[in-house]
Amino acid sequence: TSSKRTLRTLFRPPALPPPVISEKSPSQKKLLAHRKGKEEQKMINQLLIDRALEVYYINMDERDERDAAPPITELPSTVRKYFFIKYYLFLKSCVQSNPMVPIQQQWLRSMLAMVPQSLMEGKDRQLLTEDLLKEIVRDYEKSMQRCVLRRALVKPDIKELDKLEEEAPLPLLPLGLDFSSTWRNSYIKAKNQITSSLHILHPTMQTLLDFGYTAFFNFLVVDFSSSRLKGPVDCRSLKTDASLSCSKAEDKILRTWYQRVIGLFTQSEALDGVKLDQLESFYNCVDVLMSNQLKELLQRTTEAFVKLFDPEDRRRLPIFKMDLTFDENRMEFYPSLQDLEEAILFVVDCIGQTLQNFQTVQAWLMGGTATLDAELPAHTVQWAKSTLGKSIRDNLEGPKQHFKGYVENYGWLVDGTAEERINTFIAEQPSFDEYT
Repeated sequence: TSSKRTLRTLFRPPALPPPVISEKSPSQKKLLAHRKGKEEQKMINQLLIDRALEVYYINMDERDERDAAPPITELPSTVRKYFFIKYYLFLKSCVQSNPMVPIQQQWLRSMLAMVPQSLMEGKDRQLLTEDLLKEIVRDYEKSMQRCVLRRALVKPDIKELDKLEEEAPLPLLPLGLDFSSTWRNSYIKAKNQITSSLHILHPTMQTLLDFGYTAFFNFLVVDFSSSRLKGPVDCRSLKTDASLSCSKAEDKILRTWYQRVIGLFTQSEALDGVKLDQLESFYNCVDVLMSNQLKELLQRTTEAFVKLFDPEDRRRLPIFKMDLTFDENRMEFYPSLQDLEEAILFVVDCIGQTLQNFQTVQAWLMGGTATLDAELPAHTVQWAKSTLGKSIRDNLEGPKQHFKGYVENYGWLVDGTAEERINTFIAEQPSFDEYT
């Protein structure tokens, strides 16, 4: 209504200036009379138009007030959600029904051209290739369809809609690979660099791996798996057996595996293809490979020892000899429960201290003193000790209850309680029958 009043104001003619009275000639008076007549007629016409517009706007205002729409009542939230869901699904079906640009056959041919011909031969290989191409086409069409849908529609934030359209996740690219740009040149460059600097591919390294597998695949530095069959063992014997086993294992590895490795590198063929400026990195690779083999052996031995104390499998749980002693009016275990735990954890430390003095190949050849890094990782030692500690405490609950039963039932015989009762009884001078 305010805009209509503004229009009426705009249509009003401007006020005329007052007439100027002066002496004019007859012709001028005639011309002025003619102009005055035209201006009066124009003014009358404008007044008629203005009046007509004013009547029209008044009628329009009355009609707007008479035909005013009733206030819109807001729909319930469930109805609105249902409406939005139906509307979104309708638009989604419209977008998905549009024709999709198919994948170019040239792309598929380029993919197949990169596959070695030897992998494409045979009937089964051809069927496999067709299945792979169909899978690529399906993934492409699914990705393109979802991309177009996300660009064309904004999905409303309604939880019920997530349940209605559960979509499988898009296939992920292999970790570490980026196909956004051409990669063949960088691949060839990286391959050449790997061949020249990654010495693990050298034939000598393959021979070294074979030596380690042959020597260590079924070997443990300490093996107590048959300890239960030998009967109870005391803590001192456990420590002695662990120390002797570690010493014997170290001597055996030195005489077999280490001597074979040194004999390999005393031959000139071991360094075929290795340039003079690559010798240091080549020997560093040898040291790392040997260190990993020794660490793997020690770690496997530690895990096997910890597994003996698995509370869910007690078939190979070692049996320890413990005495219940009475000394100076006290009953106690010998060795104590703490000494038993220390003896068991001593085996872990003994394993970790084995194989720590093996020289590197370059140090052996050059007369140096550098040694291989065969130290067990700290997290492995921590895991072994914490797991063993918990298992030992769980398995010692039985002996603790046994000891507690002895103290409760017979402790009063040795702690002075029985003697005090006897003295009190005698002091009362009982009769012979009371004595008996």
